[in-house]
Amino acid sequence: MNKNIKQSYLKKIYEFKKHNKFYYENSSPLISDKEYDKLKKEILDLEKKYTFLKNNFSPSQTVGFKPSKNFLKFKHRQKMLSLSNAFKEEDLINFEKKIFNFLNKKVYLEYSVEPKIDGISASLTYKNGVLVYGVSRGDGREGEIITDNLKTIKDIPHKVENSNFPKDIEIRGEVFINKNDFEKIKGTFANPRNAASGSLRQKNSAETSKIPLNFIAYTFGYFEDNKFKLQSDFLNDLQIWGFKTSKYNKIVKDISGLVSLHKKFEKERFQLEYDVDGLVYKVNNLQLQKRLGFTSNAPRWAIAHKFSADYTYSEILNIDIQVGRTGALTPVAKVKAVNIGGVVVSNATLHNEDEILRKDIRIGDTVKIERAGDVIPHVIEVDFKKRKNSSKKFIFPTKCPSCGSKTEKDFNKITKKYDAVRRCGSEGFECEKIAIEKIKHFISKEALNIDGLGKKVVEKFWDLKLIKSPEDIFKLDYDKISNLDGWGKKSISNLKYSIEKANEVTLDRFIFSIGIRHIGIENAKLIADHSKTIENFLDIINKKNINQLLNIDGIGETQIQSIEKFIKNRANINNINKLQKVLSIQKLEINKKGKLKDKTFMFTGKLIDISRAEAKSLIEKNSGSIVSTVNKKLNFLIIGEKPTNKKVELAKKIGVKIINQQEWTKLLN
Repeated sequence: MNKNIKQSYLKKIYEFKKHNKFYYENSSPLISDKEYDKLKKEILDLEKKYTFLKNNFSPSQTVGFKPSKNFLKFKHRQKMLSLSNAFKEEDLINFEKKIFNFLNKKVYLEYSVEPKIDGISASLTYKNGVLVYGVSRGDGREGEIITDNLKTIKDIPHKVENSNFPKDIEIRGEVFINKNDFEKIKGTFANPRNAASGSLRQKNSAETSKIPLNFIAYTFGYFEDNKFKLQSDFLNDLQIWGFKTSKYNKIVKDISGLVSLHKKFEKERFQLEYDVDGLVYKVNNLQLQKRLGFTSNAPRWAIAHKFSADYTYSEILNIDIQVGRTGALTPVAKVKAVNIGGVVVSNATLHNEDEILRKDIRIGDTVKIERAGDVIPHVIEVDFKKRKNSSKKFIFPTKCPSCGSKTEKDFNKITKKYDAVRRCGSEGFECEKIAIEKIKHFISKEALNIDGLGKKVVEKFWDLKLIKSPEDIFKLDYDKISNLDGWGKKSISNLKYSIEKANEVTLDRFIFSIGIRHIGIENAKLIADHSKTIENFLDIINKKNINQLLNIDGIGETQIQSIEKFIKNRANINNINKLQKVLSIQKLEINKKGKLKDKTFMFTGKLIDISRAEAKSLIEKNSGSIVSTVNKKLNFLIIGEKPTNKKVELAKKIGVKIINQQEWTKLLN
């Protein structure tokens, strides 16, 4: 099952990378804006549904394309991250639940709503009212300086003389072309978004000035001395300062209001003067935005609600099984190629064994296939009226198609049910498909981030026996590689450089890179925060002292069981120990100048109006640290509602200072 999902995913990544290059670097797009967006959406949904899918060139790992060599680079002072996506009301409800969970309470929420313009993001840095830098989004961390090109846009002030305008601010917005204006130049560009992109990347700003570009401002990045309380207030002042904002911006009080507005807007969107592909909802309270912060890829306080799905019918020619990094077997339907919303589809996910049984999906069936936003094409239902008499039920394999190991379903102790996903029983590198996927994960963007060693290259090097484990990456036979097609001196030099650069890695990235199921980048950060050094982490792993990780807020039984299963496999332990010898794994960087410098804290009991995760984050931002047990190294035991009596009594016995939540907040002013 995972094999087909992987193949489909890799094809889409290859296409996405190719079109990114033509779009961003060459300014000569090969496909329409809609086709590009749909490709991106399919990739993101695959990764969302199948956590083993990772790739350096995925839209979840990159924002746009790496800055061109034709322009000077500029590092964003505040990252320009993409947004998480919603497709239905349930997604919005879950979005709000996550907000409440992070804040550890329900709070009053209202949303600042704006159209998601289908254009090109740009940031404008003003100092003392003067536009000093105009920068593209680039990869979200670093963009291209395109100031002169952006200055040709009539909506962008070169100087703001309003006395209330901040002394140092980065204003962000979208560059786009109106539909009517695009009609006049469409012979040159594929679609409005590509026209905007190509125009902004002209070396000669005089050429850019010939294109009727527009700019709508919608937020800020860096903002010195920000005193605004609401996003909507900031948008209002943008207009006062001379910036154009969307006339469709609204304030909405609740989820039902968001859903109603979305339905209304979707019907009317084709009458708008520019292209939009959804609505963006932002928590209006800027103080809450600051508290909620960001995940590794997106803000917690905003979400993009995309417009509806496209679907069609096709015949299932075969059902393949893909095997992923965590051993998950994913069934993928090979279908007669069909065009759905401008994209040719030949694969559709069937999700898992239970879905095949529930929908009674068989080879030869005519099925309804849907694509919705970020969602990979998936089979919705069978057209039973067209079922052939010769059709047979699909028998899901009880042995791994890669290594022959017995497949099994995990039992969930909480739900008292078996998981829907069937997995290969191999946990280490014994299964070829799992081993290859583990190596791909190891080099991915959020792990070691090795440019030039993409997934296709890993597969080729595996076949040539150049790489059989992650450690082999650091002792490649470059003489042998130089004899391969497509590998010249420059590409080998670039690969060497990327590998040497990746040799130095932070502890959290290393923990993520080894590919433990249920340990994503956020959980890896939590474990790294606890371990502090690779030596401490190895001590936990080698001595199998895993239960101490239960003291980490955010690490539960599921993660513990997954780690225990992972380290039972000797190949995994050998892999970690070998990598530790060839890598320079950095200690966790800690702020040493905060108010809580050199102080240690531990929580017991429920906190009021703040989650453990946020409280811990506040301590660490102020140079304090969290310990997992009551001992003489503990300075403060912070007690909330219903604290654990044993911890309180032990703290009293050994002289640890016990404080309540209010006293702790006083330490932070």
